[in-house]
Amino acid sequence: MDPEAFRTWRKSLGLKQKDAAERLGLKKRVIQYYEKGHRDGKAVEIPKTVELACLALALGYDAYRDDILSHAASAGGKRGGDRPGT
Repeated sequence: MDPEAFRTWRKSLGLKQKDAAERLGLKKRVIQYYEKGHRDGKAVEIPKTVELACLALALGYDAYRDDILSHAASAGGKRGGDRPGT
Protein backbone atom coordinates (compact mmCIF):
# COMPACT_ATOMS: atom_id res chain seq x y z
CA MET A 1 0.00 0.00 0.00
CA ASP A 2 1.50 3.30 -1.02
CA PRO A 3 0.78 6.73 0.50
CA GLU A 4 -1.81 7.64 -2.15
CA ALA A 5 -3.70 4.37 -1.68
CA PHE A 6 -3.64 4.88 2.09
CA ARG A 7 -5.06 8.40 1.76
CA THR A 8 -7.69 7.15 -0.69
CA TRP A 9 -8.65 4.38 1.77
CA ARG A 10 -9.07 6.87 4.61
CA LYS A 11 -11.12 9.31 2.57
CA SER A 12 -13.29 6.56 1.06
CA LEU A 13 -14.38 5.65 4.59
CA GLY A 14 -15.02 9.30 5.41
CA LEU A 15 -12.39 9.29 8.15
CA LYS A 16 -10.36 12.25 9.32
CA GLN A 17 -6.73 11.53 10.15
CA LYS A 18 -7.59 11.47 13.85
CA ASP A 19 -10.42 8.98 13.24
CA ALA A 20 -8.21 6.71 11.13
CA ALA A 21 -5.57 6.78 13.85
CA GLU A 22 -8.10 5.73 16.50
CA ARG A 23 -9.55 2.94 14.33
CA LEU A 24 -6.07 1.58 13.56
CA GLY A 25 -4.69 2.03 17.09
CA LEU A 26 -2.07 4.53 15.93
CA LYS A 27 -1.18 8.13 16.64
CA LYS A 28 -2.41 10.83 14.26
CA ARG A 29 1.20 11.74 13.46
CA VAL A 30 1.83 8.21 12.14
CA ILE A 31 -1.16 8.58 9.81
CA GLN A 32 0.39 11.81 8.53
CA TYR A 33 3.71 10.05 7.90
CA TYR A 34 1.98 7.25 6.02
CA GLU A 35 0.15 9.74 3.82
CA LYS A 36 3.28 11.77 3.10
CA GLY A 37 5.38 8.67 2.55
CA HIS A 38 8.34 10.06 4.43
CA ARG A 39 9.51 11.38 7.78
CA ASP A 40 12.50 13.68 8.15
CA GLY A 41 13.57 12.87 4.60
CA LYS A 42 13.44 9.10 5.12
CA ALA A 43 10.90 6.83 3.43
CA VAL A 44 8.11 5.52 5.62
CA GLU A 45 6.72 2.14 4.64
CA ILE A 46 3.20 1.19 5.62
CA PRO A 47 3.46 -2.15 7.45
CA LYS A 48 1.57 -5.16 6.12
CA THR A 49 -0.33 -5.33 9.43
CA VAL A 50 -1.67 -1.82 8.88
CA GLU A 51 -2.51 -2.62 5.26
CA LEU A 52 -4.48 -5.68 6.37
CA ALA A 53 -6.22 -3.68 9.12
CA CYS A 54 -7.25 -1.13 6.48
CA LEU A 55 -8.72 -3.93 4.37
CA ALA A 56 -10.62 -5.33 7.35
CA LEU A 57 -12.06 -1.91 8.20
CA ALA A 58 -13.00 -1.32 4.55
CA LEU A 59 -14.87 -4.65 4.58
CA GLY A 60 -16.74 -3.62 7.72
CA TYR A 61 -14.78 -5.61 10.31
CA ASP A 62 -13.61 -3.63 13.31
CA ALA A 63 -12.78 -6.56 15.57
CA TYR A 64 -11.47 -10.11 15.27
CA ARG A 65 -14.19 -12.65 14.47
CA ASP A 66 -13.43 -16.30 15.00
CA ASP A 67 -16.50 -17.41 13.03
CA ILE A 68 -15.10 -15.93 9.81
CA LEU A 69 -11.95 -18.02 10.02
CA SER A 70 -13.82 -21.25 10.67
CA HIS A 71 -16.09 -20.48 7.70
CA ALA A 72 -13.09 -19.78 5.44
CA ALA A 73 -11.39 -23.01 6.53
CA SER A 74 -14.49 -25.06 5.76
CA ALA A 75 -14.77 -23.37 2.35
CA GLY A 76 -11.52 -24.89 1.20
CA GLY A 77 -8.51 -22.99 2.41
CA LYS A 78 -7.00 -19.58 2.48
CA ARG A 79 -7.46 -16.79 0.01
CA GLY A 80 -4.38 -15.51 -1.69
CA GLY A 81 -3.00 -12.02 -1.92
CA ASP A 82 -0.82 -10.40 -4.50
CA ARG A 83 2.40 -12.02 -3.27
CA PRO A 84 3.71 -15.30 -4.66
CA GLY A 85 2.88 -18.26 -2.48
CA THR A 86 -0.19 -16.68 -0.85
